[in-house]
Amino acid sequence: MTQDGESIAADITPPVAEQPAPVAPTPRLIVGKTPGVTTDDRLAEAGRKVLRFHLSRMLLREAGTLEGIDPGELKAMRVATRRQRAAWRVFGSAFDEAATAKHRRRLRAVAADLGAVRDLDVMIGNVEEYQSALGTAEAGAMEPLLAVWRANRDSAREILVRELASRRYQRWAESYAVFVESEGVGVRAPGPVEPHRVRDTMPSRIWAAYETLRGYEPVMRWADITTLHDLRIAAKWLRYTLEFVREAMGPETTDLVEQVVALQDHLGLLHDADVAAGLARAFLTAHTGSITDVEAGAIGRYLADRERELTRLRKGVGVPWQPLVDAPFRLMLGRVTASL
Repeated sequence: MTQDGESIAADITPPVAEQPAPVAPTPRLIVGKTPGVTTDDRLAEAGRKVLRFHLSRMLLREAGTLEGIDPGELKAMRVATRRQRAAWRVFGSAFDEAATAKHRRRLRAVAADLGAVRDLDVMIGNVEEYQSALGTAEAGAMEPLLAVWRANRDSAREILVRELASRRYQRWAESYAVFVESEGVGVRAPGPVEPHRVRDTMPSRIWAAYETLRGYEPVMRWADITTLHDLRIAAKWLRYTLEFVREAMGPETTDLVEQVVALQDHLGLLHDADVAAGLARAFLTAHTGSITDVEAGAIGRYLADRERELTRLRKGVGVPWQPLVDAPFRLMLGRVTASL
C-alpha cells in the first residue's frame, strides 16, 4: 500500500493480451474551476456538483493515462477517482442506495485498477531515487528487485488499459456523466422536517470527521504502524469533507485544510516506507536462492534504509499532529462551520 494507493500485490500474473474493441469516445463534462457548492444547496445536489467536478477531471486525464507517457496523467486520474469515492461517503446518504449502487461499484473497480499501477510507480520511483545516490556497482545490484516490480507494473497497466478501452467502461462513463448532470436523479426523498441542505447538515458531518481524528489522541504516544495508517485515513476524510464545502465556509477553511494535509502527507510517506520495506523483505525471502550475494546485500541495505526512514517518520509524527488537537484549530473549525 502507498501514500496515494490502496494496495500492491507482491506478484501479478500477466494477463493474456487482447485487442480492445473500438469504442465511442468517453463524454467530457464542462464545469467551472470549483464545484460551486453553496450553503443553500440540497445535500444531494451539493454532492452531485462535487461528483461532476471530479468526474470531469477524471475523464480529462483518460487519454493521457491510456497513452502512458506521463505518469502524472495516471496520478491525476487516480486522485479524481478518490475524490469521487470520498464524495459518495460524505454525501451518499442523500441518494437512493439501490439507484446509485452501480456507479459506486464501477468507480471502486476503476480506482483499484488505477491504484495498482500508481502504487508500483511510487515504489519504482522511490528505488530509482535511492539508486541515484549509489555507485554504479551498488546501483546495478538493485536491478533484480526493480525488474520484478517493473514487470508487475506492466501487468497491472495491461489490465488498466484493457478496462479503460472496454465497452463496459465506456457505457458506465456515459451513464455516470448523465447522472451527475441530471438534477434530482437518484435522490432519496427526505422527510418533511429532515435536515437536507448544506447549511443544515455539513457542520455536524465536519465535526464528526474531526471527532474521529481526535479520537486517536490518547494512543498517539505508542501508536503502531497499523494505527497510524488508520489515522491517515481519518485525516483524509476530514480533509475531503472540508474541501467539498470550502467555498461555502470562507477563506479560513484553506488554512484548516493545509494543516490536515501536512499530517496526511507525513503519514503517507511513513506508509510508503513501510510498504517498500515489506516488499523488499518479501523479495529477499522469495529470491535469495536466485540472486547473487552482492545483489542480496544491496537490496538488504535498501530495506534497512526504508526501516530507518520509517522510524524517523514515526518519531516525528507529533509535529504535524499536535496543531490539529490544539485549541486554535478547534476555534477556527468552529468559526467556519458557524458560517454555514
